[in-house]
Amino acid sequence: MNDIRIGHGYDVHALAEGLPLVIGGVRIEHTKGCVAHSDGDVAIHAICDALLGALALGDIGKLFPDTSAEFKGIDSKILLRRVCDVVAQHGYSISNIDCTIAMQRPKLRPHIDAMRAALASVVGIEVDRVSVKATTTEHLGFEGREQGVSAHAVALLYK
Repeated sequence: MNDIRIGHGYDVHALAEGLPLVIGGVRIEHTKGCVAHSDGDVAIHAICDALLGALALGDIGKLFPDTSAEFKGIDSKILLRRVCDVVAQHGYSISNIDCTIAMQRPKLRPHIDAMRAALASVVGIEVDRVSVKATTTEHLGFEGREQGVSAHAVALLYK
């Protein structure tokens, strides 16, 4: 019998004028970007937490503390690759990933396919095993007021 594990991740970042916006490994043109120690890729951070959570290894901050100069401004795809290495070291493989991003603007639909391709490439699974969805919050909450962006992710691992 296969050992199957599921993990859930959640991340949120404030938005500020003039910063770069990177989500799902894709740079998106917008007037605001994520305030963060790294590049602030909220989707990748949620996915990392889901993968680490499935292995009961804590969260992304435990592995990559935001107090470390090593991770200042780092491309989150590098962090995701390292988390995937941890998954493999524990003898697991990634079956699939599902991520939902909540953001009022910009519309993310035009970038979803590029995000799925970028994430699949980093993780080393087929693109049809990576789901990325985007939603607005109908102008409700910090996402709706365009003060921040959040992401939820789940990942299924198997041995």
